[in-house]
Amino acid sequence: MKTFFTSCPAIIHDPPHVLADIIHQGHPVSPKHFRHEIDHDGIAWITFDSPKSSANVWNEETLREFNHLLETIEHDTRVKALVLRSAKDRIFIAGADIKAIRNMQNVRVNELIWLGQAVFDRLARLRVPKVAAIHGACMGGGFEVTLACDWRIASDSDSTKIGLPETQLGILPAWGGSTRLPRLIGVRKALDLITSGKLLNASAAKHAGLVSHVVAPERLELLARSLVRKKKPTPRFRFENLLSPIVGMLAERKVQEKTRGLYPSVTKAVEVVTEAVHGDVENGLQLERNAVAELIKSHDSARLIDLFFKREEANKRPASGGTALPIHDATVIGAGVMGAGIAHTLASRGVRVLMTDVSNDSLARGLERIHGLVSDATRRRLVTKVQARDTLDRISTTHVPVPLNRHHLIIEAATESMELKKKIFADLAARVSADTILATNTSALSVAELARTVPHPERVIGLHFFNPVHRMPLVEIITLPETSADVLATAVSFVQKLGKTPVVVKDSPGFLVNRILVPYLMEAVRLHEGGIPVKDIDEAMLEFGMPMGPMRLLDEIGLDVAAHVAKTLADAFPDRFPHTDALDKLVSAGHLGKKSGQGFYRYEKGHEIADTTHSDLPRHESIQTNLALLISQEAMRCLKEGIARNAYDIDLAMVLGTGYPPFRGGPITFARDTGIIDY
Repeated sequence: MKTFFTSCPAIIHDPPHVLADIIHQGHPVSPKHFRHEIDHDGIAWITFDSPKSSANVWNEETLREFNHLLETIEHDTRVKALVLRSAKDRIFIAGADIKAIRNMQNVRVNELIWLGQAVFDRLARLRVPKVAAIHGACMGGGFEVTLACDWRIASDSDSTKIGLPETQLGILPAWGGSTRLPRLIGVRKALDLITSGKLLNASAAKHAGLVSHVVAPERLELLARSLVRKKKPTPRFRFENLLSPIVGMLAERKVQEKTRGLYPSVTKAVEVVTEAVHGDVENGLQLERNAVAELIKSHDSARLIDLFFKREEANKRPASGGTALPIHDATVIGAGVMGAGIAHTLASRGVRVLMTDVSNDSLARGLERIHGLVSDATRRRLVTKVQARDTLDRISTTHVPVPLNRHHLIIEAATESMELKKKIFADLAARVSADTILATNTSALSVAELARTVPHPERVIGLHFFNPVHRMPLVEIITLPETSADVLATAVSFVQKLGKTPVVVKDSPGFLVNRILVPYLMEAVRLHEGGIPVKDIDEAMLEFGMPMGPMRLLDEIGLDVAAHVAKTLADAFPDRFPHTDALDKLVSAGHLGKKSGQGFYRYEKGHEIADTTHSDLPRHESIQTNLALLISQEAMRCLKEGIARNAYDIDLAMVLGTGYPPFRGGPITFARDTGIIDY
């Protein structure tokens, strides 16, 4: 134990008793999670490879094993350099074991932070050159360990994603990430990455300065060998870091505007990063420890971590009872905003897509939209030029009827008209094979009614993508009683392949998200009719944590679309969804929302303008209570009616589909925690 602490004097002076016990535990004779070999050039290759797992994660056991290897290397005179790598196909290191952290008492979490900081600092203090050869997902603690190396190199694989997403879990990077990253790339860039929690592909990571080289996976070893022969890179002096108080003040102002102070982890991250960049590393690590000790106690962090696991489960959970078949070719009917968005998403995930519409002009507009999406993604370094080219190459078009029997999935994305959709389905029935899955992208229309137009209703399913498709992570999968188990399993697997989160729901007016959302939106309209200014209503719900107020959201959706969905639900539930003609009047006047330049707001030169502006906090609180209650009440009704499988799916769908405040856990969790209705 003396050797451990004397090698890390700046980090741990008087560690907690339990932590000392953890480190003092006997080291395994043969590590279970790492392979260690020293080659003829004196390079120590440490390969992280947790057994019986597709991911490598940091926990007490893996940190102790890694520390033991570092201690061994410190005393091995043969070692001239060190390379850290992973044996996993798609994951370098996924970060800390969040499941273990969730089940720990706060004091144990704090001890784990101490341990991780000390082990990574030991790596940083090794005198030999150190390279992190990153292939696959490198997140959180997985990236923080690489910051203790001299070089970070990355593969150009699609699976390589790099970043620090801790603030999305209600905490912040505390194994050196908040201290070392601003020293590497500057305070401004570090704050952008840490406060947003975004993950970058290899190309974007290189552009941001997170890695120095990007090469093909098979060239990582050769590059690592080349780098360790060079002189260690000298840390670059960054003048902007001297101005960190000013940078931090501007960042905090931006964060407050965006989050309204509702996400303490983001605010705390700004504070820690701007202070940690000064002085020695020890000071920064102390700031990280103190911040996490404070944040981990909050209910917000617990809810965000729970949501993380709900989403992880939905992204991996197969549908029970059926066999999922692979989908390599698909047809998208309709080249409008939704059709083009769906075609782009499929093609970007490796699916060959035939996009059809009634005319070449319609197809040309659809292709123009797709080119715009691809160009924007390339400009923002979300995809490489090669990936962009491959996406476009996978899309073909036709405006004439062609046989579709070789396509296993057809997604109809035509205008929201039952008569039109019935006509399309009847036509498709004659051109597809008996095992083709027919899916409709509808926001409210009955899937069962559509299924009655085809010979094999068991092959019909709803796939409700949300707009904009390339950004919205949720897809509602709408099932019928006769839906084949294989069809459902295939649909769930397919949505997961697209990188989206599937939530399975029953065929019912409005399905799940719109069913819950419409009462909230219509009540906001009624409040406005009763004399409350548009701006007050929106401000109230922004203060609640919604990403956009209900009136602005209606303008974004399109008042004509919103009126159609509202009427569908009013017809189905007249006792609870009384129809208001306010939307109809605006639509009749040509005020369709943002797309027409006028709705509840006027839109001029990219800005929305409200007719009046008020600031009345008590009124805001009353509006919040009223509207939040409606959301939770309808969510509870959906749960009792079995529209979704469980409360977790409902909460997840509302967070991903509407931006319901994640720190509140979802409308059912909010109802349970606050007691606003019986749970």
